[in-house]
Amino acid sequence: MGLDIHYQEEFQNRHIAPNEADTEAMLSVIGVDSIEQLIDETLPENIKLKKPLNLPAAKSETEYLTALKQTSLLNKVFKSFIGQGYYDTVTPGVILRNVFENPGWYTQYTPYQAEIAQGRLQALLNFQTMVIDLTGMEIANASLLDEATAAAEGMFMQYSLRKNMAAKKYFVSISVFPQTIDVLKTRANPYGIELVIGDHQNFQLTEEFFGAIVQYPAGNGELFDYADFAAKLHGLNIKLTVAADILALTLLTPPGEWGADIVVGNTQRFGVPMGFGGPHAAYFATKAEYKRNIPGRIIGVTVDSANNYALRMALQTREQHIRRDKATSNICTAQALLAIMASFYAAYHGPKGLKKIALRTHGLAISLAETLNKLGFKQLNTAYFDTIRFDLGDLVQPIHAACLDNEINLSYQGSLVAISFDETSTFADVKTLAKIFARVKAVAADDVSVVDDVETVVPENLKRITKYLQHPIFNSYHSEHEMLRYIKSLEAKDLSLCQSMIPLGSCTMKLNATAEMIPITWSHFGKIHPFAPADQVLGYYSVFNELNKWLSEITGFAAMSFQPNSGAQGEYTGLMVIRAYHQDRGEAHRNVALIPASAHGTNPASAAMAEMKIVVVKSLGNGNIDVDDLKAKAVQYKDNLACLMVTYPSTHGVFEESIVEICDTIHKNGGQVYMDGANMNAQVGLTSPANIGADVCHLNLHKTFCIPHGGGGPGMGPIGVAAHLVPFLPGHTVVDIAHEKSISAVSSAPWGSASILIISHAYIAMMGSKGLTDATKYAILNANYIKARLEKYYPVLYSGANGRCAHEMILDCRSFKAFGIEVTDIAKRLMDYGFHAPTVSFPVSGTLMVEPTESEPKHEMDRFCDAMISIKHEVLAVENGSFNKLDNPLKNAPHTAAVITANDWNHEYTRQVAAFPLKYVAERKFWPSVGRVNDSHGDRSLICACPPLESYLEEIVP
Repeated sequence: MGLDIHYQEEFQNRHIAPNEADTEAMLSVIGVDSIEQLIDETLPENIKLKKPLNLPAAKSETEYLTALKQTSLLNKVFKSFIGQGYYDTVTPGVILRNVFENPGWYTQYTPYQAEIAQGRLQALLNFQTMVIDLTGMEIANASLLDEATAAAEGMFMQYSLRKNMAAKKYFVSISVFPQTIDVLKTRANPYGIELVIGDHQNFQLTEEFFGAIVQYPAGNGELFDYADFAAKLHGLNIKLTVAADILALTLLTPPGEWGADIVVGNTQRFGVPMGFGGPHAAYFATKAEYKRNIPGRIIGVTVDSANNYALRMALQTREQHIRRDKATSNICTAQALLAIMASFYAAYHGPKGLKKIALRTHGLAISLAETLNKLGFKQLNTAYFDTIRFDLGDLVQPIHAACLDNEINLSYQGSLVAISFDETSTFADVKTLAKIFARVKAVAADDVSVVDDVETVVPENLKRITKYLQHPIFNSYHSEHEMLRYIKSLEAKDLSLCQSMIPLGSCTMKLNATAEMIPITWSHFGKIHPFAPADQVLGYYSVFNELNKWLSEITGFAAMSFQPNSGAQGEYTGLMVIRAYHQDRGEAHRNVALIPASAHGTNPASAAMAEMKIVVVKSLGNGNIDVDDLKAKAVQYKDNLACLMVTYPSTHGVFEESIVEICDTIHKNGGQVYMDGANMNAQVGLTSPANIGADVCHLNLHKTFCIPHGGGGPGMGPIGVAAHLVPFLPGHTVVDIAHEKSISAVSSAPWGSASILIISHAYIAMMGSKGLTDATKYAILNANYIKARLEKYYPVLYSGANGRCAHEMILDCRSFKAFGIEVTDIAKRLMDYGFHAPTVSFPVSGTLMVEPTESEPKHEMDRFCDAMISIKHEVLAVENGSFNKLDNPLKNAPHTAAVITANDWNHEYTRQVAAFPLKYVAERKFWPSVGRVNDSHGDRSLICACPPLESYLEEIVP
């Protein structure tokens, strides 16, 4: 027998968990002979693709990483002095390896189940504390997507809070970063907000304005004293947003001390690689009186069932999940992982270390400014932090050329040149730049005397005197060993995919393969500035072009935009593209969005942000869209119909048979079809949005295409569009990516969170057409296997025409309420079995929505099913009186190690039942670190920063 010298390991066998024997066993339980039969019984015939996806042959992990390494080398890693909101930084090795590269941190889900997310919640509370301290504000959230969208959220919050409802003007300082102004334009447009761009020093404000925004330090580097400007604004009842540099705030008077109402910015400088634009955690801080208006997530302090200190996400009723079109924003994804990195960076360096980094950065800027001044170059900024400017006139071209020869990028605008220093800048860089400028002046390099004895140029009235980061957390972990142990102590409190499956409906918590993750830490991807010249980023362009082609093939669309850096932002972008399309056709009056009653909360919230009128379409008893109601409303609103927003498979986990008819109905009445891509994991390779009839669809790359959830972010939500919508895809004011009729930018960076696109590129390249299609089939197989095992114990609410679900199903727990058991009790009890709960009470209150994904093996799904069946027996024990209705394992869940090992045990059930209800639990027990958290206590007494330890006791002891 010959040896197979052509053998190559297939990545899909690593990604798709069930083996051949497991597959046969699962098919038998479901009651079908093959996966093909199951798929035929699940998908309507009229939406199936007629041919396989046209994608390159799958690469092995080794082949892909070897090829990508060569692609990465097409990027030129020049020394960046571009600034403009993006700066090179040093990620401490202990944070790089133990957080950024650690699946114990990047595979967690959003901390909705607080009891098994205490480590992450603490790290995010640290982030909020850091932001509150540095900005001088009273409350902060646990990160937004980027600085520009944070500024846009600030503008909308100001707009919502205005007392003069006729005020529609918004002042924007001419020194705000251009990418921020671009995003403000996009957000302002639907509401008819007029952006007035000017110089704050001489602009005459009136009561027609509801808000203003300035940059601190200004985008050109100048340090302005905005105190008088803020006072004038407040005299006219106008609120002020300040976009502030987080590192500069270690030296400068915090905006909260001179009149800011809102402070926004980016924490990228705190140890997060530039990554060609992201992902980076933005911050948002404001006054406590606006706590119910602040967008995004707030982490708060509360107590658990034993009255001990605990953390949870506070004020959740503000979110779009609950308030839908009345929400303050459509935010669904944060940048949790990056915020966590920034918070650890602050803890590792502490206030003294951060100040030293800032002083060194500031000093290098002064050194170069004074050195070049001696050479005859007049520096334009009188007061500055890290950025100096020159008008070089005719010398700009030779200096530009000389800098490129030395692999240096500066910021150029005509003859104006700006030079921004950062943590990675050195005195050697100052010498190199001085020699380049001297050479142009024909001064010999040996004659250049670099100034190395400098004094700050920050004016006295702008120097920071307020202390910051005084909490022990920021003053205790400065050695690597201490920081390592602190990181690990928090990681141990969190359940991630490292411990068990996370069976969340609509969230697709699948494998994030190591081979997909490795390249994002390569310097040729991580150290690239988003505004670097095009000829220096050909490696990135290669990845974008291939990914654009592949995702267009998968969706059936003509082109993609990678700019939206969350799924909800993708929704908003898609609707803005549809809006621009209608306006271009002279039909700007089309503003009605039809949205099914079962839609995810971001759908109506996004439509409201696009200033669309929302008309709800009824659902039938089986969960499907009421086609008759949809047709009637499409006809009723045909003159003003803008679009339908629809999720497919449906939010109920069903391939609705009428979807093609639904899309046709919308088109016949002048509308466009927006498809929510949350459930794309049930489509890839079997059908596609375009094949069904959609015109635009966002893709949750952090779901279907393997970017990790990161504990609640990063996300990516690129949109694919049909050919007629391509001209309207978003452009960018700094980097020319515009189409013929592009809307303005929706994110700070041209390609959103560019560096993590590599993960999805890797997934598709290593899976190939067959692998991707098989992944979809196994996602459907695994879901139907769980359905078959559990439907005897829990009613499955909805299924397709042949009794099959798509990739997820809804388990009905509402009947248990009759004897006092809520769905929340089941969610908490699952923690005792070592599992994160499925999606709770969405899309139907009192239910659990379960999605296993293709990456889970049969034995793991069996563990989950065994746990759910055991819990059902516990529920029955409550019903028949075997368990006390108030004192039972469900009501008291989760049970901590401290509770189980306490001297006193006053429950009618045993410790064994509480902690080790099934044999497998004892083999690898995951202990929740706190008992059931008290949400209402935390909302009544909101603490969203790290108070002194004695304050915890004051708050917690009754």
